[in-house]
Amino acid sequence: MTEPSSLPTITLLAGHDRRVSGGHPWAYSNELRLDAEAKAIPPGTLVRLSRADSKPIGIATFNRNTLISARLILRSDTARPGAVNRAFLETRLRAALALRERFFDAPYYRLVHAEGDGLPGFIVDRYGDTCVVQANTAGAEALTELLLDALEAVIAPAAIILRNDSPYRELEGLKKDIRLARGAIATPPQAVEFGVRHGIDPLDGQKTGWFFDLHEARGIVARLAKGGTLLDLCCHTGAFGLSALKAGATSALLVDRAQPALAQAEATARANGLGANAEFRRADLFDAANALGTEGRRFDVVVADPPSFAKSRKDVPQALKAYRKLAQGVATLVAPGGFLFIASCSHNIETEAFTTEVARGIANAGREGRIIVAGGAGADHPVHPLLPETGYLKWLVLALD
Repeated sequence: MTEPSSLPTITLLAGHDRRVSGGHPWAYSNELRLDAEAKAIPPGTLVRLSRADSKPIGIATFNRNTLISARLILRSDTARPGAVNRAFLETRLRAALALRERFFDAPYYRLVHAEGDGLPGFIVDRYGDTCVVQANTAGAEALTELLLDALEAVIAPAAIILRNDSPYRELEGLKKDIRLARGAIATPPQAVEFGVRHGIDPLDGQKTGWFFDLHEARGIVARLAKGGTLLDLCCHTGAFGLSALKAGATSALLVDRAQPALAQAEATARANGLGANAEFRRADLFDAANALGTEGRRFDVVVADPPSFAKSRKDVPQALKAYRKLAQGVATLVAPGGFLFIASCSHNIETEAFTTEVARGIANAGREGRIIVAGGAGADHPVHPLLPETGYLKWLVLALD
């Protein structure tokens, strides 16, 4: 790609530049001067973002068709037009890699988390020598080939898969695209976590094939489950339950409504020598909780990691009721002195509201609990400090009486 001699300029409206000038990486469409010239700029184009007084702020990706129209990728008032190039992307990737290598001993983690790593629109998950890339914005789409070149230069993966099927792409006017983009897959990719090898399918599984965001939480739960019994509701492919068994849990019941996910969990259990102490049940979350309560089952640790209850803001009231109902139902399944892990993966649910509803649900079950650990996504999911809404994940570990 040849470096441009100039970039089109997008200007913030007078009185609307304070937030972006103060460090926020997004400019919304109603904050920008979208004249005929701006509207003619193709989605995904790199632009120079300037204040109303013409002072440059930096270089951004631009899409006039979306609410978040400009996403800063380089904040600098002196950046030359070709500053966002392969070398720039390599520098960002090396910084992201250095951060992960401080926290992870093996190459299984989220390598790039969008604005949290200075690469808006991009997600990169690493499974050993396989990388799975998501380009969720028009700007990321336009930079994809350069990013793939940079990935090959920085970590030389054997295979790079493009997993561009996120619903966010539709908002950006992009088509879905899932394919092997570079290299070859010699052996099936795996996610290795707490000694358990999980087979994944990044071309056909959920997201990029695995959920790295709960890595830290799974380690905490595994330690709590050692020597006891565990129930893993919405287990997906068994990350919580199988990590607990590997850590010394005496038994684990894994429940999910999706038969393919359960089949993968069972196959992983067998492959890791954990099948003898694992039980699998296909059921809906709430149906399973009710049935296990009727059966009189009790567990030393209960994990409730449901899918998002709030896809949009209008869903929030019903979602909060659902979290209260869930907490009430699963609290009855926790043995006296046991532990409950419960999570919300919706960015529309605020942490305080989630915590309050969980507490009310536990009280409705006639139990008392104490929060012993609370958290979100791990260190491989950094959050830009002025984008708290992108910190979507929140979870609690409670000790129940």
